[in-house]
Amino acid sequence: MSIPWDSLKKRHDALASQLTDPNLDRAKRQQLQKEFAGLATVLSKQGEVTRVQEGIRQAQQQAAENTDKELAPLFQEEIEALELELRAKQAELDEILYPSDERDDRSVFLEIRAGTGGQEAALFASDLATMYTLYAQKKGWKASVESSSTTDLGGFREIVLFIQGKGAYGHLKRESGVHRVQRVPATETAGRIHTSTATVAVLPEAQEVDVSINPNDLRIDVYRSSGAGGQHVNTTDSAVRITHIPSGVVVACQEERSQHKNKAKALKLLQSRILAHEMERHDAELRKQRKEQVGTGERAEKVRTYNYPQNRVTDHQVEVTLKKLDMVMKGALDEIIDALRAKDREDRRKQFSY
Repeated sequence: MSIPWDSLKKRHDALASQLTDPNLDRAKRQQLQKEFAGLATVLSKQGEVTRVQEGIRQAQQQAAENTDKELAPLFQEEIEALELELRAKQAELDEILYPSDERDDRSVFLEIRAGTGGQEAALFASDLATMYTLYAQKKGWKASVESSSTTDLGGFREIVLFIQGKGAYGHLKRESGVHRVQRVPATETAGRIHTSTATVAVLPEAQEVDVSINPNDLRIDVYRSSGAGGQHVNTTDSAVRITHIPSGVVVACQEERSQHKNKAKALKLLQSRILAHEMERHDAELRKQRKEQVGTGERAEKVRTYNYPQNRVTDHQVEVTLKKLDMVMKGALDEIIDALRAKDREDRRKQFSY
């Protein structure tokens, strides 16, 4: 259904009139002021969109009437610049009309696990961890390893990254799912292309108001760290494993030398996993209410394919294919993630109605 801009303008003007009434009580005035401010913001942004649309119309009309061939490219450049501005203004308006998840501004825990493919899958998990770390650096975020489990060849059976930065969840939340790689493994002597997978799960950082955990529901075990890290790693019981008994969620952290620091990190991760579980449960209920078919796990769906022989990466959620896999693996994910965020806005638009 189209947005009734005339009705919104009339409501805005009516509120402006009501707010001049000196007899309004404080509570009612605050309520009206909040609605008035919201409408003013929407109408102002819509005015910007309309202004750019009118600029495009005029530029197109001038280009059609132009008879000077030398001026034609200038008109085209102007139209393209205005169309780019229109897309940006429309995206800003959409964010107001169809609000994104309030958790989009949060930092994230990004869990990567080797799937099918043995050692090659573990090496691919390592490559994905590097890709996301480099992407985080390009965005000005901080990426750190919360926990990891390595293989003999240097891959990861599992690695958990904490990517700290405003907007990290909004950018990365659609990365969840199965990532498939097609390439010749380093261990393959015949040069045959193998297909392996790794799974990615993106969890928004939980806040105190999101998840309340009863300390009595936790079982905390400490043990000796293993793996790289020098002599100290294997001499103290600094690693921490926490089990949330009601849900069965288990987290572990051994990256720090301090047991207290590992415990604090593990608790943060535990909160985020429980929050993610609640979000999935809530989303499943909404899908059921809308009579949509609920799958057994969206994360099991293939979201992206990385084809090394053809230097190609394809995101199956938005059907975007780029012939620059080498750059993507170095953190150049903007084209794909921008397309995913645009799809997210479009999905919100489809769910909205007046």
